[in-house]
Amino acid sequence: MRVVSGIQPTGDLHLGNLLGAILRWVRMQDEAQCLFFLADLHALTVDVDPGQLAKSVREMAAALIASGIDPAKSILFRQSAIPAHAELAWILQGTARMGWLNRMTQWKDKAGKNKEGASVGLFTYPVLQAADILLYQATHVPVGEDQKQHIELTRDIAIKFNTDFDVELFVPPEPFIGGGTAARVMSLRDGGAKMSKTDPSDMSRINLIDDDDMIAQKIRKAKTDPEPLPDDPALLEGRPEAKNLVGIYGAVTGDSVEQVLARFADQGFGSFKPALAEALIALLKPIRSRLDELRSDTAELDRILADGAARASALGAPTLASAYTAVGLGR
Repeated sequence: MRVVSGIQPTGDLHLGNLLGAILRWVRMQDEAQCLFFLADLHALTVDVDPGQLAKSVREMAAALIASGIDPAKSILFRQSAIPAHAELAWILQGTARMGWLNRMTQWKDKAGKNKEGASVGLFTYPVLQAADILLYQATHVPVGEDQKQHIELTRDIAIKFNTDFDVELFVPPEPFIGGGTAARVMSLRDGGAKMSKTDPSDMSRINLIDDDDMIAQKIRKAKTDPEPLPDDPALLEGRPEAKNLVGIYGAVTGDSVEQVLARFADQGFGSFKPALAEALIALLKPIRSRLDELRSDTAELDRILADGAARASALGAPTLASAYTAVGLGR
């Protein structure tokens, strides 16, 4: 089993990233061979600050390692360090079809009403994403609900390429369900919206770099309702902010929603919020401390990423060579 996943190096990691993906990646390391990459080529599909991009790559690498990604267990690398990603993506653009890409819901969402003004890269980035996966013969890809369509597209591309060129080169990947349950973390200001680094309000999210006082302040000011917590999870329906905070507490402590409610039933948020803040501080304090150490040693971060790139490149080179041969390009 080989797992591949990437994350764009844009902005600071927040609690939603940590509970929704990163800690699941950490657990995956003991279940499969894992390749994790900083998707800096994908970052070019929208306006980018060139001076900030390299810094953001290092920052994201530091955050992943601080959160528990072990470069000795997994392969951690910068996407652009391996030209094979872009080369294979171009070959696969001859296989992918306009109709497939037109149906991608994320393209519709991100381009909005300004499709003519969106970059070509934003339209075709699912093909690069397919190359990211197929280059390494990944058998599984961890995905959330919003990414299942991309795995289906990757499978379609793999199968069509194999059929068109009468080869058995690419492995159609499966969604990876290991690594435990990923929490769906919502905004602290709106229980109906995902926690996001693009939200203009910093109070809507807990950043990994927030200090203890800031974490406590953000939880104290998080939107709630006046009702006490129930003893039945079904009674949280229709109470999105309460449901979100209970879910965060459970994800941080490892308790089920039922266990959280059994502990706090009939109590108000005046009692629950301090307990939640305490649990968050206990989780994030060592991560923040390790992050500070890594940030101060850019040479070590660069070494880790270079080592990961060398290992990933060795894994991907045979696949790229075979793809060139299959389409009739001499190498």
